[in-house]
Amino acid sequence: MKRPNLVFVLTDDHAAHAISAYGSELMPTPQLDRIAAEGMRFDATFCTNALCAPSRAAILTGTYSHVNGVRTLSTPIDARQPSFPALLRAVGYQTWLVGKWHLGHGGVHDPHGFDSWEILEDQGEYWNPELLGPGGRRTVPGYTTTVLTDLALEQIAGRDPDRPFCLLLWHKAPHRSWDPDVAHLGLFDGVDLPEPPTLFDDYAGRGRAAREARMRVGRDLNERDLKAPWPRGLPADERTRWAYQSYLKDYLRCVASIDDNTGRLLDALDEHGLAADTVVAYSSDQGFFLGDHGWYDKRFMYEESLRMPLMVRYPREVAPGTSTDAMALNVDFAPTFLDLAGVPAHPRMQGRSLRPLLRGERPAGWRTSMYYRYWEHLDGSHHVPAHVGVRTATHKLIHYPDEWELFDLGRDPAELTSRYADPAYDTVRRELTAELERLRREVGDEPWAPLVRM
Repeated sequence: MKRPNLVFVLTDDHAAHAISAYGSELMPTPQLDRIAAEGMRFDATFCTNALCAPSRAAILTGTYSHVNGVRTLSTPIDARQPSFPALLRAVGYQTWLVGKWHLGHGGVHDPHGFDSWEILEDQGEYWNPELLGPGGRRTVPGYTTTVLTDLALEQIAGRDPDRPFCLLLWHKAPHRSWDPDVAHLGLFDGVDLPEPPTLFDDYAGRGRAAREARMRVGRDLNERDLKAPWPRGLPADERTRWAYQSYLKDYLRCVASIDDNTGRLLDALDEHGLAADTVVAYSSDQGFFLGDHGWYDKRFMYEESLRMPLMVRYPREVAPGTSTDAMALNVDFAPTFLDLAGVPAHPRMQGRSLRPLLRGERPAGWRTSMYYRYWEHLDGSHHVPAHVGVRTATHKLIHYPDEWELFDLGRDPAELTSRYADPAYDTVRRELTAELERLRREVGDEPWAPLVRM
């Protein structure tokens, strides 16, 4: 069997609802849309812990946070643990990592299993990035999204043509503080972006966690985020509207650079004659609030944060222009890439290969629920409490330390009103509580807290 090449583009905080292939009307993303048009769009992909470092660890290792050890932003990875790049390298793949790592530096925390790696320190900068590698540090002039793509293209051009390769191009963008490239500074000038219906959410239908979070667009963004001082004397609603337009335009300008550079990458695969035999996957480490519920950032189990984009092109197996609503998780990525390469998943990996779905098949017994756990309790900046939860196709149950929420996703897709105390949902509540405990045991997590008595 000829093993395919693998190109995996991972962005940071790129919400699915900022990609036109997912129906976004905020801006066109034609180059990203190429991946979906020439492959498969996954419409129900979720992260198991909506935070940058934990999600990246889950993607690399195919394991949940309590297994890989990366629970929060302050728990670095032991990169020696089994990962899909190391397993691909063991069977002859050329393995390269360029971009954001965000899983710790030095000793066992540096990337492992790569022939070549150059990474940003911590979050990195949007301009003139300082890159760390086995040989030390260097600063490369230019806009980081373009610089990282340049380095990825150099790896492809200098490859050994007799061996398959695995390229991880992991961007910083569009992470806070949203600094656009010069080429996109004028994008949206004179244009008002549409406001999400929940921009002025009053959180009346939820508990303390939503009310007390410090992620409000009209209150908690700073002047560095907004690139300007707050205007004086604006009423609260107008203050929110001004901040929303300022923040989201810069966010989308950063996305525009990702889109352009993804096009450069796809074009290079065509020019080298590699497209037919290369898996191209695009995703983000989690979702992001784009003014939804009046917020920016992520962390919560609410849909905009939980949901990840995932688009995969592989002409050898994936029919163009297809989609699936089968539930996929970030822990599935590692076993999927290994399966596509004909390499067995490591026994420690907890995800399932998505390869049958890519072929248009849904195996019997495919998951209909997923387990979520956010560990970083009440950090000083965002003040989101730790929580666990379960999501099915129709409902979601979230357990915070001192309260519960239950949402009927069919009737209330915006998750505005918790039905946890509604007697009409007693049966649903009992079933979801039991399912949450079943999933916790299945993934081997420690108990979160005593479950309520039914």
